[in-house]
Amino acid sequence: MTLLTTRTLRRERGFAELQARTNAAADRLHEVRDQTSADVLADLAAGREGLDHREAAHRLQVHGRNVVAEEHAPGWAVQLVKAYCNPFIAVLVLLAAVMYWQDPADPGVVILSTMVAISGLLRFWQEYRSGRAADALKALVATTTAVQRRAGRGAEPTAVEIPIDEVVPGDVVRLAAGDLVPADLRLLTAKDLMVSQASLSGESLPVAKADTAGTAGTTGTATALSRTGRTGFDPAEADTLCLMGTSVTSGTATGVVVATGSDTYFGSMAGSLVGARPQTTFDIGVRKVSFLLIRFMLVMVPVVFAINGVTKGDWHEAFLFAVAVAVGLTPEMLPMVVSANLARGAVAMAKKKVVVKQLNAIQNLGAMDVLCTDKTGTLTGDWL
Repeated sequence: MTLLTTRTLRRERGFAELQARTNAAADRLHEVRDQTSADVLADLAAGREGLDHREAAHRLQVHGRNVVAEEHAPGWAVQLVKAYCNPFIAVLVLLAAVMYWQDPADPGVVILSTMVAISGLLRFWQEYRSGRAADALKALVATTTAVQRRAGRGAEPTAVEIPIDEVVPGDVVRLAAGDLVPADLRLLTAKDLMVSQASLSGESLPVAKADTAGTAGTTGTATALSRTGRTGFDPAEADTLCLMGTSVTSGTATGVVVATGSDTYFGSMAGSLVGARPQTTFDIGVRKVSFLLIRFMLVMVPVVFAINGVTKGDWHEAFLFAVAVAVGLTPEMLPMVVSANLARGAVAMAKKKVVVKQLNAIQNLGAMDVLCTDKTGTLTGDWL
């Protein structure tokens, strides 16, 4: 199976999984849209006054925090190990081990070990520092939302500002101009509500939302398969639904939370963006060169060893000469030079206020002549 075929199969499999998740989320929202607000509240065991603090805390434990899947930098130990996961470095370590076994005082052992250590440490330190900087930037942004909470049963509801990740199903959220929609909501009341859905639909113009009951409040139509459920229903086009990832441009509204975290329509798509990233052309090129040199060594070293051993009769000297040939075929400076140049590029980008989390991305960025995006920068139907 060729590399191109393997990539195609992986993309198709990933697309099928994404479709299944988004279809399931769309079908759940389709059911909510077809219900009256009273039925939705009854199914959620909630009221228009909102949840009390004890019930909200219990639901937070049951449903988990209202966060979508996102990339988390691994621990420093894992990053350090990954910095040395390179075919070139493996070859250099093997050669250094053989040279040390032959002669512990050989200066070549120190040279090879130093090059390996510098190469890995350069990559590790730059990526670790970039990850810390990205985490620090995220920590500076604390987004909250206004929900109606009660001190206890029968108590009057009050508006409480809570972090978005503490929103739970059944919460009654108050929306106003400039607010982010914290989860998937079924509107209870709305007045002149306009919502920007560019992150989901790609359309830059805001759309009107209303609290119309039952099925009358929908303008949903069959759209592209990548944005619809099995019924051809697009949640973004339902008047009575406000989805996570959108924002309020004008008007006010209240809505009950029907889904949070990865159960939301936005969260079902966000899960496809995390996990192992595909190899870049730079990664593939380095790997090809590495294995080409390894194949040369696997052919040349045994041949040189056998010829010298047979012709000269001194197998020990023949082995040392074969090791010398292996060292000569290996560009010892290459890992360190590559890491140093990528790190230099990352430093140059940092001066432009750009955080580079993966050093290999520097090469891809420099290889671009033209960068094209659509008008909102979202990934639309042709994202494959």
